[in-house]
Amino acid sequence: MKPVKIRIKEFWVDDMSLTLGKVFNRSYNLRLPFLNGFYNIGIFYNKISSFVLFQIDSDFSDTDKYEISSKISMFKNLDSSKFCETFLNLHNFRKESLDIINQFDSIKSEYSNDINFILNETNSLSKIVYDDRIFYDTISIYGFTLISYSNEFIFLLVERQNINSKLKKKVVRTTALQIATSRSLDSLEEYHKHQN
Repeated sequence: MKPVKIRIKEFWVDDMSLTLGKVFNRSYNLRLPFLNGFYNIGIFYNKISSFVLFQIDSDFSDTDKYEISSKISMFKNLDSSKFCETFLNLHNFRKESLDIINQFDSIKSEYSNDINFILNETNSLSKIVYDDRIFYDTISIYGFTLISYSNEFIFLLVERQNINSKLKKKVVRTTALQIATSRSLDSLEEYHKHQN
């Protein structure tokens, strides 16, 4: 069998750098295994905003053994994610001092044996005391994979809990990143059809 060159389908050009400007002033980096290599994922955000941006770089040094066709998707609206719709319970809530959209609550019990929780990290950026109550400005990262495709599917939820001092409101927003092979996407499609 002759060696095959690696082919990675992504949404950027490898030699193109990401210019962040003044909007982003914090970052968090992950290195996650995928097939015979890794994805280096940068999560960029601002300490006073709930907006999140991803930078993804692949590291597949053993390129002569596998041909990889992966698809990378980002979801600002988690309602459009088949993974979220199928496997996760999300929480929405609004009141005068709280604005939550698509906060991760739990894995749906009927799918607890079908997906793995591979990452659960939270960083507190600041502590705010208001009317004798303590609030934390945080970024939380949750990682999941399909058990049957654990090395071919990555789903990251990045939750930003931001305290807006002008509005005196806690704003919670969640953004997702999905990296998947065609085979794992076919499996996700089967799960999605099955749950409907």
